Amino acid sequence: MANATTPKVHMGTLTGDEGRAIYAKNPVILLPMGSQEDQGPHAPMGDYLLAEKIAELAALRATELGTPTLVAPVVPFGGADFFGAMIGGIAVSEATLTSMLRDMFASLDRHGLTRLIVINGHGGNVGPIQVATREIHRATGMLIPSLYLWRIGYGLLPGIIGAEMAKAVSGHGADPLTSVGLHLFPELLRQDMIPAPNPLKREPILDLPYTALGSASFEGAEIGLPTEYDEIYTKGVGGGDPNLSSAETGAALVEKLVGICARFAVHFAARAPKPTAS
Repeated sequence: MANATTPKVHMGTLTGDEGRAIYAKNPVILLPMGSQEDQGPHAPMGDYLLAEKIAELAALRATELGTPTLVAPVVPFGGADFFGAMIGGIAVSEATLTSMLRDMFASLDRHGLTRLIVINGHGGNVGPIQVATREIHRATGMLIPSLYLWRIGYGLLPGIIGAEMAKAVSGHGADPLTSVGLHLFPELLRQDMIPAPNPLKREPILDLPYTALGSASFEGAEIGLPTEYDEIYTKGVGGGDPNLSSAETGAALVEKLVGICARFAVHFAARAPKPTAS
């Protein structure tokens, strides 16, 4: 919560007149996106909570650095990909998500709010983000960058815990998300429910080794396979071992992710091209 020394950064908390005053300056606006899907038996299904919190911390830091930055309401439902088999999951089609992003961008652009950055926390969002941001760039010149938190996080892990440990802990249902969750929302993580390492649920389809969700290897060549995650993973955990995750690793990851997002917001604010039309 904001107090006398902490600025409001969530757009939803601003009053009408507060918004008119702040929006007149065309602040940077971070748009957090995530998903509601299986993250393992121990982790909250709403991974959008992590993207929203990282965006909030980044907005506060960027504002402290002299670049007024706000956080748009989080988009909690991810683009449908591999995870529809889990009860309680909620996803939208990529076409629907693309259309929603178009409308959100247009609503902000209508009033001259053109310095937008997407803070993404779900792989199924990547395609719709690319389509919607390309379209508005072609139409108006508005350039909307996106930061995929977990792709960045995978790259940061070796520098935090070493290459071998990073290889052992990296994967869906493990890190980066489990360690980040242990740091940001320890009350929501059920460490007593972390499963034993056992990422594969079934025998490989077509007798081919899996390389990632939706792909396998044949003679070293990647083969796309239209599979669901539960045909491969055990209870949402695949590849990495969440028993190796820790709040300490999460704290280091969050610090680096927040720093990157905040510094990029400052960098972007100083260089964002002005749209050619609205």
